[in-house]
Amino acid sequence: MIRAIILAAGIAFLSQPAFAATQAEAEAALAAAQAAESEAIAAKAAWTSTETALSNARKALAAAKWDEAKAAADEATAQAKLSVEQANEQKTVWRNAVIR
Repeated sequence: MIRAIILAAGIAFLSQPAFAATQAEAEAALAAAQAAESEAIAAKAAWTSTETALSNARKALAAAKWDEAKAAADEATAQAKLSVEQANEQKTVWRNAVIR
C-alpha cells in the first residue's frame, strides 16, 4: 500500500510542468549565449545557426516570453560551445586524413 502511494506521488510530481523561467534567468541565459558566441567568433568557428538562435532569444526576451528566450539562449550557448569544440578537434584530426 505504501509503495503504491509513493509511486503515485512520484508520478504526480514528475508529470507536473517545469517551472517557468523568470526574466532574470532569461537575461542570464542570453548573456551566457552572447559570451559563448564571442568565444566562437574569436576561434573563427561561429556557426550561422547560433546567430539565428540568439536572434530568436532576443525577440522572445523583448516580447516578455521568458521560457522561449531562455530555451533559445540555451540552444545558442550549446551551438557556440559545439562550434568551438569542432574547431579545436579539426586542428589536429585533419592529420589523420593525409595520405602518407
